Amino acid sequence: MESPRAADQPVLVSRSVRLDGERPSFRATLNALDSPRTVWDAADEPTVVAGGAAATLTADGPNRFDHIRQAAESLFSSGDVHAGTEAACPRLFGGFTFHADQPTETDEPEVGASGATVDTDGGLTTEPQSDDATATDASPWAAFPDARFVFPRVQVTITDRGPWLTVNAVGPDASVEAVETRLETERERIESLPVADPETPRPGIVDRRRTTTPESWRAGVTAATDRIEAGALQKVVLAQALEVDLAADLAVGDILSRLGEKYPACNRFLIEPAGPEPPAFFGATPERLVSLRGRTVETDALAGTTGRGETPAEDEWLACELLADPKNVHEHDLVAETIRDQLAPFAASVSAGEQQIKRLANVQHIHTPITAELAEDTHVLSLVEALHPTPAVGGLPPDKALETIRETEPFDRGWYAAPIGWIDAAGNGTFAVGLRSAVATRRQATLFAGVGIVGDSDPDREWDEVELKFRPILDELEAE
Repeated sequence: MESPRAADQPVLVSRSVRLDGERPSFRATLNALDSPRTVWDAADEPTVVAGGAAATLTADGPNRFDHIRQAAESLFSSGDVHAGTEAACPRLFGGFTFHADQPTETDEPEVGASGATVDTDGGLTTEPQSDDATATDASPWAAFPDARFVFPRVQVTITDRGPWLTVNAVGPDASVEAVETRLETERERIESLPVADPETPRPGIVDRRRTTTPESWRAGVTAATDRIEAGALQKVVLAQALEVDLAADLAVGDILSRLGEKYPACNRFLIEPAGPEPPAFFGATPERLVSLRGRTVETDALAGTTGRGETPAEDEWLACELLADPKNVHEHDLVAETIRDQLAPFAASVSAGEQQIKRLANVQHIHTPITAELAEDTHVLSLVEALHPTPAVGGLPPDKALETIRETEPFDRGWYAAPIGWIDAAGNGTFAVGLRSAVATRRQATLFAGVGIVGDSDPDREWDEVELKFRPILDELEAE
């Protein structure tokens, strides 16, 4: 029996097929897909490269998580889905801003009862964006609303058992026949892509601008530690932005490919809005916010940082020093304890693993894995809303920390350090924290990095840690 639906509810049709032959090149696949494009590559999950928009969900304001959840549930409830494997099932991909801005009036199409805007238009998004929005607006986040999720028209899922192709359609004109025809056409196209293709050189940097001067940084960190000493704060995460002008065009597929090789334990991501030359928000973040499968939740406490050694012995010495450092251990413990507290209202049980070191190519972090079993069925976005922002990117108490961030940082965080990830029809999903990231146009990029400030933080040492955290993206932009 078909599930009941409202007469004006858009119909969702999705079909998948296994791709034959050798796996096509990641870069070639990404370059072959239409904008807006998406990349999702998380540990222990299939890699997804997607393009186009069968539907776009947007929301603004402090209720953005709930509005997107309701819109997603409504969209998936009309689904006619046939996928040969769970990995190829259709998903929504997107994210949120770090700060919740108040709702603003726009010229968006009609807003449904959920409070979210759902654009389908026969599979074409109609997001309001002028051709020169990214070039003329002072903010690199002009094309990124408070919340935005895309239901891609074409989704390539790369699993250990080979790649799969999924084609989606949404709207009154969506039909099984049209989707199956498109599926065959796309299969022939994707299977014809090269399995290997040469990388383009790194673009090179011709100019760079730090939005925070060393003097204002010292003043901001000192003001934060004064608040901590006075008891108004326990911790706050302060960030910096670095604007760079590029000598050649940005090739985001090449950057993501190299990031995957250099940082295999991190979550690679790419999110584009719609437009003829859309900006790209991309990165390789070491921090998972939450992963939900059924009633099993997995998350991480990741805080406390040091560099890498030039030899294995020095590397181990730095790790031992990190685990023995009161400042870093205190910062980490605050994060782990708060995450457990945030999960407690949803969970039948919460447990933390052993504290360990997570080694990346350029830094080492203190890491504690945390798992929970939920007391009842819960949508992943309810957990995302409860956990964001973790003390690893915000601070404690949350309201005072966010107030300090707004007063101190001379730039808009946008989607930096905010939840990015995917949602499926069952309400499962995975979200990461948008760290080690940049938002970029063809010849310009803005990089972001932050550090946790506690009572004994030293401004100069924290400045050096910010420099370390810029390196993953900066290394891929600087000419060799």
